[in-house]
Amino acid sequence: MTDEAPVEETFISHLIELRDRLVKAIIGVAIVCIGLMIWPGPKEVYDFLATPMLQSLPPGATMIATGIVSPFLVPMKVTLMFALIVALPWVFYQLWAFVAPGLYQHEKRLVLPLVISSSFLFIAGVAFCYFLVFGRVFHFIAEFAPSSIAVMPDIENYLDFVMSMCLAFGATFEVPVVVIILVRMGIVSIEKLKEIRPYLIVGAFVIAAIVTPPDVVSQLALAIPMCLLFELGLLVAPLFVRMTQAPEEPA
Repeated sequence: MTDEAPVEETFISHLIELRDRLVKAIIGVAIVCIGLMIWPGPKEVYDFLATPMLQSLPPGATMIATGIVSPFLVPMKVTLMFALIVALPWVFYQLWAFVAPGLYQHEKRLVLPLVISSSFLFIAGVAFCYFLVFGRVFHFIAEFAPSSIAVMPDIENYLDFVMSMCLAFGATFEVPVVVIILVRMGIVSIEKLKEIRPYLIVGAFVIAAIVTPPDVVSQLALAIPMCLLFELGLLVAPLFVRMTQAPEEPA
């Protein structure tokens, strides 16, 4: 009975710590979201997101809202999405702070760089999608629209498309982190990853074909960075393994 009590108290304390970290993460996102609502404002945030699509539309064409509350809800959702991306380093830090007390000192040397790199890579993936992919994809699609069709995308459908694409590219840019974790935990070796490289390249193109629109531009824009980032993970993983090895005990 006495042995079970400390275990139960420890489990409850971990749950309380997890709750506190989640609350802090949510508060951080909420503060950024409120800041974006004050300046530049939800309308301006949505206009920024819609710029690649508007630039690909014919002169004078605009996007439409088919729902009654869509002109209000969609900019609010976009603002919340931007707030989550901006606050991502804070969210990942709360995750690190939760797991850090249970790690050895040499393991902490791995976690903090991964938190920072994960935040940077996800934001880089979203930025790559917005600045380099969206404009080319929308222009490519617009060229196939018959002249008898008025191209006026709905703002809700556009938001769904943008969120899915940003999530796909953000997750894709996490490939080096996944490789490092797999190698560091001993799940797979560098040699094995190099051995199955051709299959992984094929898998990257299959994933790109599934999660992107049915056009060559967006599929290549996702598959090629995925392959390059995989190679980056292979180069960096041995360095992380050496940095996070447990110190040798004196004989």
